[in-house]
This record gives sequence, structure tokens and C-alpha cells, in this order.
Amino acid sequence: MSSYPPGAVVWRDLTVPNASEIKDFYAAVVGWKTAPHPMGDYDDYNIFVPSTDEVVGGVCHARGENAKIPPYWLIYVAVENVEAAVAKCLELGGKVIDGPRKMGEGSFAVIQDPAGGVLGIIEG
Repeated sequence: MSSYPPGAVVWRDLTVPNASEIKDFYAAVVGWKTAPHPMGDYDDYNIFVPSTDEVVGGVCHARGENAKIPPYWLIYVAVENVEAAVAKCLELGGKVIDGPRKMGEGSFAVIQDPAGGVLGIIEG
């Protein structure tokens, strides 16, 4: 994983039951291109800007470990320590929707603020 400073937006994705259909929806509406991202016995999808080939996010199936992630466009923000950030979230009245769990060499979690806003946090 690349190194990102705390507070940087690292990733964005959407987790839905029907990722195969929804990636086509966004391709038609906003012009993204998609490419399969193998997940074992199924594919999630990377989405990228056609003019630059920059990967800007993903459309994922709500399966397995991702089954608890709500169907929102999530941004993932870098934090120094996911465990510490989760503890602070809970201390301040937030909730943990998913995680913390491992992703690559780091870990991530999906949290909810006291007003209901949902955010992904990831060790950067």
C-alpha cells in the first residue's frame, strides 16, 4: 500500500448486492470504464476515468466480509492507526459498521458519526 498522510482521501467505493449491474449504470450515467477485479469465485469492479485510465474507485458485491457494508458511496480516509481511530469514534458517540479488519498490509473500518454519516478509515 502506498503511504498517505493522515486525513488524505485514499479510496472510494460502492458496495451493493448487484455490482455487475450497478457498474454498468455508472458507466452509462457518468462515463466511467470498468474492469473486473477478481475476488476468488466472483469479480468486483475497478472503475476508471477513460481519458486518463486513472482508477478512481470500485463497485463491489455485498458478499462475504463485505456483507455488512451499507450501499453508500464511501470515501476512505487515511488515519495513523485504525484501532485508535475506532476507539475515538466510539468515545465520541459514533458506531462501527464494519471492522476493523485487514486489507493488504494495513487495516480498515467503516464508521458512522453521531449524525449518521458513514466513512471508511484506513491505515495510510
